[in-house]
Parts: sequence; C-alpha cells; structure tokens
Amino acid sequence: MASTDSVEDNTAFANKNNASFPILSDSDRRVSRAYGVLSSSGFARRWTYYIDEKGTILFIDKSVSPRTAGIDLVKQLKTLNVGPAQLQAVNTEAPERKSARPTSIPQ
Repeated sequence: MASTDSVEDNTAFANKNNASFPILSDSDRRVSRAYGVLSSSGFARRWTYYIDEKGTILFIDKSVSPRTAGIDLVKQLKTLNVGPAQLQAVNTEAPERKSARPTSIPQ
C-alpha cells in the first residue's frame, strides 16, 4: 500500500487499524506520479497494480472499493493464476512483518 500522507499519519492509520502490511509514505508524490495515480487534487487514486516477481505489470485495477478490496484482490490473483505456491515464493523473499512499518521513499 502507498499513501501520499506523511510517515506519521500513516503510522497513526496503521496503529488505529491494526494493519499488518507495509505502507509506503509517498509524501513527495514521486511514486504516485510515476504510476500515473496522482489526481489533480494531489491525492493518489485507489488503484491496485498486480506486478510479478520480474517487475512486469500484469493488471491494473482502477476501480478499487475499500469495502471489497480484499475479496477482489483474491479473485484477481486467481484470474492471473497466482496461487499459494507463487505467493509463498514471494513471501519467503520478503522479511517477516508483524506490524505495519510506514516508511518514506529514499531521497
């Protein structure tokens, strides 16, 4: 997940919602611009990018609903034939995260 909010705001959000996933703080909006999600109001649109282990964008969901995002994510992974084996391979390469640790983009 990426947000145009500050690290402090993202940390508060993560703590309030018991988030167990990383949140990228894109307060200078470089990543949002690079991915084409920055709106004219300065906020990032809620889009989901499905990117494989080689960095290829497989699909972009431009109609994300916070209410159904988790279910929609699982359905799309199935559509893309991403199963438990592929997810496990990706998860074993990433460090284990027990809580969200918002971070900013290196300068």
